[in-house]
Amino acid sequence: MKQKSWFLRGALALGFAFLYLPILSLVVYSFNDNKLVTVWSKFSVKWYGVLLQDEPILSAAWLSLKIAFMNATLAVILGTLVALALARFGAFRGRALLSSLATAPLVMPEVITGLSLLLLFVAMEQFIGWPAGRGTLTIVIAHATFSMSYVAVIVQSRLTGMDVSIEEAALDLGAKPAKVFMVITLPIIAPALLSGWLLAFTLSLDDLVIASFVSGPGSTTLPMVIYSKVRLGLSPEINALATLLVGFVSIAVLGAGLLMARQERLRQRDVQMAIAGNK
Repeated sequence: MKQKSWFLRGALALGFAFLYLPILSLVVYSFNDNKLVTVWSKFSVKWYGVLLQDEPILSAAWLSLKIAFMNATLAVILGTLVALALARFGAFRGRALLSSLATAPLVMPEVITGLSLLLLFVAMEQFIGWPAGRGTLTIVIAHATFSMSYVAVIVQSRLTGMDVSIEEAALDLGAKPAKVFMVITLPIIAPALLSGWLLAFTLSLDDLVIASFVSGPGSTTLPMVIYSKVRLGLSPEINALATLLVGFVSIAVLGAGLLMARQERLRQRDVQMAIAGNK
């Protein structure tokens, strides 16, 4: 048993080292004064100053954040609707087709997704004149196309594990379906919605392939700028940018975790109070 425990701890340590040591080295070398990213000279924050003066990167970062925010919000709305249909409406005609279409983007190669969306946008522009060209709107629509699949899977799993009798009791007491959803269902699935929103935000912020297909002049995202710069050689300012992104994502995940933990504690307290009141 003791040998098994040491083996599991060693495997866990190796797994974390494999995942996070490259990120840690990137963060450390972002404070390197040397222009060569692999040669350490002395501690300095000058590359952060250089980064803050790089207008193309700042513009691309702001555009990527806006796209990620709009995509995550749209993906949560659409994914939640799909999850509700699959988890609450039972067997209906077309359910298998809806489930397949909702999960297809999870396994579809990004090149195929990007190319098919590009052809769709071109055909729509020719027939109905919308969308006019490729830009921010087409990127948001393309990102929401695959992000909503992740949200649908997360929310559906939460709805499936939820006690349906709570909703049924509220309906029996005369509450309208919309009221039941807003007062009972929505607070219970809120952690899943938040998790899906953060996942969709991260996927959009990270996407390069699909955005390259559906973007146009003036709509260059941050991954596209970073890829073009890295092809010309590694730069310490890219390390600084990656460090800021890692910090931003870490703070967002930590905040979401604390919020979900607080909501779970409040829900458990309400359940205990309800049980105590019935005794």
